[in-house]
Amino acid sequence: MASKKIIAICQSGGEFVTNNEDGFLTYTGGEAYALDIDDQTVLADFKKEVAENFQCGTEGMTIKYFLPGNKKTLITISKDKDLKRMINFVKDSDQVEIFIIYDKAVVKNTPIVSGSRSTTASEAGLTPATPVDMIHCDDLLGADAAIDNTPLGVYPGSNDENNEKTRRAATQWENTITGVGQRFNSFAEFREALHKYSIAHGFTYRYKKNDSRRVTAKCKVEGCSWCIYASRLPTTQLICIKKMNGKHTCDGAAVKAAYRSTRGWMGSIIKEKLKVAPNYKPKDIAKDIEREYGIQLNYSQARRAKEKAREQLQGSFKEAYSQLPLFCEKIRETNPGSVATIVTKEGSSFHRLFIAFHASISGFQQGCRPLLFLDSTLLYAKYQGTLLAAVGVDGNDGVFPVAFAVVDEETNDNWHWFLSELKSAVSGSCPITFISDFQRGIRESLQNVFGEECYHGFCLRYLAEKLNNDLKGQFSHEARRLMIQDLYAAACAPKRESFDRCVENIKAISPEVYNWVTRSEPEHWANAFFCGARYDHLTSNFGQPFYDWVAEVNELPITQMVDVLRGKIMELIYTRRVESSQWVTMLTPLMEQKLQSETSRARSLHLLPSYGSRYEVRGESVELVDTDPWDCSCREWQINGLPCCHAIAVSESLGRSPYEHCSPYFSTESYHATYAESINPIPHLEKPIKGEPDMEHTVIVVTPPPTKRPPGRPKMKKVDTFDIVKRQMQCSKCKGLGHNKKTCGKVNNIEEQDPLVDEQDPLLLNGLVTVELEENAESMELESSFPM
Repeated sequence: MASKKIIAICQSGGEFVTNNEDGFLTYTGGEAYALDIDDQTVLADFKKEVAENFQCGTEGMTIKYFLPGNKKTLITISKDKDLKRMINFVKDSDQVEIFIIYDKAVVKNTPIVSGSRSTTASEAGLTPATPVDMIHCDDLLGADAAIDNTPLGVYPGSNDENNEKTRRAATQWENTITGVGQRFNSFAEFREALHKYSIAHGFTYRYKKNDSRRVTAKCKVEGCSWCIYASRLPTTQLICIKKMNGKHTCDGAAVKAAYRSTRGWMGSIIKEKLKVAPNYKPKDIAKDIEREYGIQLNYSQARRAKEKAREQLQGSFKEAYSQLPLFCEKIRETNPGSVATIVTKEGSSFHRLFIAFHASISGFQQGCRPLLFLDSTLLYAKYQGTLLAAVGVDGNDGVFPVAFAVVDEETNDNWHWFLSELKSAVSGSCPITFISDFQRGIRESLQNVFGEECYHGFCLRYLAEKLNNDLKGQFSHEARRLMIQDLYAAACAPKRESFDRCVENIKAISPEVYNWVTRSEPEHWANAFFCGARYDHLTSNFGQPFYDWVAEVNELPITQMVDVLRGKIMELIYTRRVESSQWVTMLTPLMEQKLQSETSRARSLHLLPSYGSRYEVRGESVELVDTDPWDCSCREWQINGLPCCHAIAVSESLGRSPYEHCSPYFSTESYHATYAESINPIPHLEKPIKGEPDMEHTVIVVTPPPTKRPPGRPKMKKVDTFDIVKRQMQCSKCKGLGHNKKTCGKVNNIEEQDPLVDEQDPLLLNGLVTVELEENAESMELESSFPM
């Protein structure tokens, strides 16, 4: 049967424009071609066909499309699976809009005709609302912002090709001012056009009059006749040029490029490139500005200009905090059953924000295992903060974000508040197992908030990292690596006997470390003793994909950051719902694969009936299966939620299906229940008009927290890897730690020159000699290092 053909309307060369009323995106301008696609179409061939139509290459090409009924979220097609998924999404339609974007494409603006002048959309809608007096760039960007006084079109150290590019970049603004009668939508638009005109023609000017009714500007060179006057047209909001003398009499000033640049002007230039390349780096900004406009900026100036451009595109960080009360209200209105709570400190400064969408709450309660991973990540926006999150796991072992909070800083009190809000949102009859770090107030808060209604599993990653830090300087790299490896093996061991074997291996290396491990409360991290159900998940970084989302948007204003995360969760739910609608197995694909693997192993086992409902199962080991409570002595069944090979062998011998003994959380039905609900879009937040208070809603104006981002490169969070055991330098001559064979002679020289230096001198513990710690001192240090 032939597959259905779908018409793909491929568009390129235009730009996305946001509707101020509903926040929907529309694509304007550019070219469009219609191509046929079906479920047999290969992405590489499709790209070639698109490139042939648009007469361009496939390198740097990005293909995007909208989800059906969602004009806010663009989905990227990067592999054949993505293309087939899109075709599946729109299979009920005859056509789909596809947008072709290139990494180095120049954003084209939609013309807006105002009187006799054509204005671009970005100039008309995104220019600053308040007038900005034009002054020299060293007054606003800093004294070290060098201004290139080279004649326009000739730049030091550049070749003819670069000069031509520079000339084109400057001359594109030569006609932003055309003469008397030209009209503008606002004074801000006129000032912007005047600024660009002065750069293109290479002169500086000063304002003689600059207010809300008129603007008069003259050439800054004394005695020059160039001037311009604009004022508002009567009974309209339009601005019109009334007088203009376009000739300079300043002896060559017109060919000098004494540019004046403010952060606002720089931002308006950079923002067009930020639309195409959000990761535009400050060092690249500085190079491009110097090449195109002859203005030299240092790194910090370029960074501030980028922040200004981002603010023009995304909105003010400060204003975003003031919108939080209305934003939370919109979340509750558009997504009934959601929790959106904001708390402020005295003086109305921001303290904390909790978000849990109804679709996430319902999905966790209806289909997910009662298992949550708690973790945090730093935010690097202007006012910093920390994001706390609770992430669940679906029936196919996929990440399922349940709730998150933005707090001013990570404290015990904020963790207690977050867990209290979480309990109110997701509390149920079944105890929840939490996996998290064992410090920072999480442990105490869980006990205070959930009490006996939860189990707390220590994150093995944090535990291993702490042990490794405590062992530094005392053991060789190989010894530490083996002990960390044995710690992981002990945590994964299902039975007490195998746990004991692993810790005995540690004891053979160091009895003190053995004592550290046994006193670290194995009942919170070892499978052999843990009372809750972790389903073989031992670390809290299971939710790393969610934290990767946060890392992509953690520099956005707070309302936009939350809305982007909402969009990603919304897309995740929609995509998984559509994908799972094609499943035909009783279990999710991953769990079905695991069950089939255990079923294959069961065929080689030998069964011996014992007595009553008990069976002895012989294979690599001898295990006891009891069909009355349906459990196995290997304990894999109890830990993982899927029947082990021993249980499957007994079940099949009795004519029963192994599916009967699988955890219901692994069924396709539960997976469907997890993603049954949807997250709805949130309408665009309108800025309140000054002087017109909202009589219907009296809300507190939230101000940003007092903390700001400190200077310097932010510290990155450590990742979960065995590389935490870093190799320590070891001398091949004396086998000492902290030095090599070349510097080993210095140790002998010190001992020869100063016979009073004792072998046990603690000053030599920095790596010059190898010292065996006294057993009791080492034991005391390791004992005191773990928080009880």
